[in-house]
Amino acid sequence: MKVFSNQYCEDLLSSAAQSQRLRAHANIHDSHDDHCQRLFNAINANSYIRPHRHSLDPKAECLIAIKGLFGFIGFTNKGDIESIILFGSEKYAEKLPIASGLELPAGVWHTVVSLVDQSILFELKAGPFDPNLAKEYAPWAPEEGGKDAQDYLITLRQRCLDQLSTISK
Repeated sequence: MKVFSNQYCEDLLSSAAQSQRLRAHANIHDSHDDHCQRLFNAINANSYIRPHRHSLDPKAECLIAIKGLFGFIGFTNKGDIESIILFGSEKYAEKLPIASGLELPAGVWHTVVSLVDQSILFELKAGPFDPNLAKEYAPWAPEEGGKDAQDYLITLRQRCLDQLSTISK
């Protein structure tokens, strides 16, 4: 049996805060061969996740907010923002008309932006998992660690915050 206590989450958040990428994940599944891949992903607000899609190994992905507030951003093939879905943990979902999570079909260009520090996602995806086919990065988006990555993240986060201010009025 695996138990996911507050201390478990705090330890994961601490790992994310100390990581150069400002995020950390913890697999729950035993191996990449498992038929159901499950993991927690702690993401801080300044962590840039390069837009990508899962088309090389097309599988739907389920994202559920355990802690914090997120913006899911879907893009067109050219990199224009097509959709923004705000979702968050109970703390936020009780106060705002937002989702608790979403299921994303395979092949959609997307990223997730943490809108507050110390946010945690629970992710589910069918296995097995092949790290060589996991993601196809968007050619129109800056690389992680690249000179334009933080400016791009700021722009994406602002688009999410603009939508949040619209729905919270």
